[in-house]
Amino acid sequence: MTSRRTTAGAVLLAAGLLVLTACGTEVPGSGTAAGPSPLPSLSPTPDPAARAAAAVARHDELFPEVAAACAGKPTAVPSRPATPDDLPTDPEARKYAENHGYKQQATLTPAAQCRGDAHAARIRAALGGSDGKDAPRTAQELSALLAGMGYPPKTADVYASSTGDLSFVLSVPESGPCVTGRLTPPVSVQAHAVYVEGGCDEPRGGH
Repeated sequence: MTSRRTTAGAVLLAAGLLVLTACGTEVPGSGTAAGPSPLPSLSPTPDPAARAAAAVARHDELFPEVAAACAGKPTAVPSRPATPDDLPTDPEARKYAENHGYKQQATLTPAAQCRGDAHAARIRAALGGSDGKDAPRTAQELSALLAGMGYPPKTADVYASSTGDLSFVLSVPESGPCVTGRLTPPVSVQAHAVYVEGGCDEPRGGH
């Protein structure tokens, strides 16, 4: 009887050890405890101001003379007093303004305006001034001239009308703003902001 009780006790003790081992936190075959799952890494949110500053820095490396001329200009849009409605009070004028709202442009900062005006001036000078005495005669020549000045085809669109009149629209590399030019005398080259509908080209449409 004593032998049977001893054998039964040994069996129960072994079974208890197996249960305790099964309830442990060790991963079978690893010999180490399973730790918590690592948290996913979160990428930092891009800072628009930092990205804009980096773009201007790249522009300044490409066009140091423009950078020097516009150094110290404010980089924030000037505030203006809030008005309940900027549309004209005259019904006809109000309707006209509403129908041509698609031509509205964003507001340039003083620094961006200076940068755009400087680029417009250097292009105007390369064209020979207002009379366009040195202006290209073909779209290919105009595109080559702009590319040689640092405005590659990917940033500048050149147009030729059915009568041969040349024009161009470009976005100043890296930083903007836009510059639009018409070579029909008197030559016109002007800097401006992007249109509210997007891009440097004047939108076509209306009501």
